[in-house]
Amino acid sequence: MPHKEYLHTLGKQAKAASFALANLSSQNKSELLHCISEQLSLNSEAILTANAKDVAAARENGLTDAMIDRLLLDTDRLSGIIADIDNVINLADPVGSESSSQLLDNGLRLTQRRVPLGVVGVIYEARPNVTVDIAVLALKTGNAVILRGGKETLTSNQVLSDVIRKALTLQGLPENAVQLINSTDRDLVTGLLTLDQYVDMIIPRGGQTLQRLCAEKASIPVILGGIGICHLYLDKMADLSRSAEVIINAKVQRPTVCNALDTLLIHEDVAAEFLPILFKQMSALGVSFYTCDKTKTLVDTQAFEIHSATDESYSTEWLSLTLGVKVVNDIDQAIEHIRQHSSGHSEAILSDDINATCHFMNQVDSAAVYVNASTRFTDGSQFGLGAEVAVSTQKLHARGPMALDALTTYKWLATGDYTARG
Repeated sequence: MPHKEYLHTLGKQAKAASFALANLSSQNKSELLHCISEQLSLNSEAILTANAKDVAAARENGLTDAMIDRLLLDTDRLSGIIADIDNVINLADPVGSESSSQLLDNGLRLTQRRVPLGVVGVIYEARPNVTVDIAVLALKTGNAVILRGGKETLTSNQVLSDVIRKALTLQGLPENAVQLINSTDRDLVTGLLTLDQYVDMIIPRGGQTLQRLCAEKASIPVILGGIGICHLYLDKMADLSRSAEVIINAKVQRPTVCNALDTLLIHEDVAAEFLPILFKQMSALGVSFYTCDKTKTLVDTQAFEIHSATDESYSTEWLSLTLGVKVVNDIDQAIEHIRQHSSGHSEAILSDDINATCHFMNQVDSAAVYVNASTRFTDGSQFGLGAEVAVSTQKLHARGPMALDALTTYKWLATGDYTARG
């Protein structure tokens, strides 16, 4: 089937399915999500087998360890994905909630009611968990979804989407509420971006190239984000005995994700004392460093893997066990560095000085700003939102982890008494 015809078929089917979903009760949607959870558990062996094929192909094709980690599903990760469904089930359903009800002087009773967006198109790369997360959040909010995953996870995504579509059928709902573009042809991505007759929002989850493509080519509103060049500033008034644990967590716990730490900024007053200890601990965990010249004078450059930092390296999302380090004169120099190099995702300060922490929170304009905590918390489930559809780094419609509310809009309801405008 020609690409244009194929995409229009998907769009028509999704739009029709969205009408069937829009008026489901919260109970109906909870039953559907329970069914999806059950079907994923029942089909776990098939899912893991499909994923193993994707991982094997990725290794043969020379993909990086970071990319392979992103696409890998194992028993624990699949169990975590299923557990997140239960979390979403327990969240309040925003659809149908009403606010801003008021009686106007002209006699109209005016109310805002939350409603689904309709059809959401999501383009993502090597993370099969996104297939489930997106589908579950979309269905919880009464939206149909068209998914286009990366070629690296096509086998996994096909099995996952088939399982979800089976659950829809078992619940008497249209299976086309969730559709996967089952081709890796890049032309289909461009085509999806212009399917504005049917699709109400595009969410790209991927690197800078994908983000720019969507921003430049889409005729549909696009939510940009997912690129995390994240910073942590270690202030001169930080508790150094407790700081290393937070920094290591932010960098090492899962370095291939967007909320992992990319650059440590450290006040010059504590750098000489703290950096040699930190470098020894992090190097033992496999971390390499891109540092400023001053950092090199404070640590044993022969003992660690150290490279010279540049503006380019400070503007890099590492997605690996690599950390940029810069010694700064004061908090304002740290803030200026963040403004220059941040992607607007997540930044943190470690300090026991309330004036410093307040200044940092007020001056740093990112989606998530932390005081004495790891950047790794920028996540829908960690924020109590359930599984997330994306992390938005833009300012309109949604910002930070996007969950249920971000997949709804509202309409105005106006009730009169045969009221004509005077």
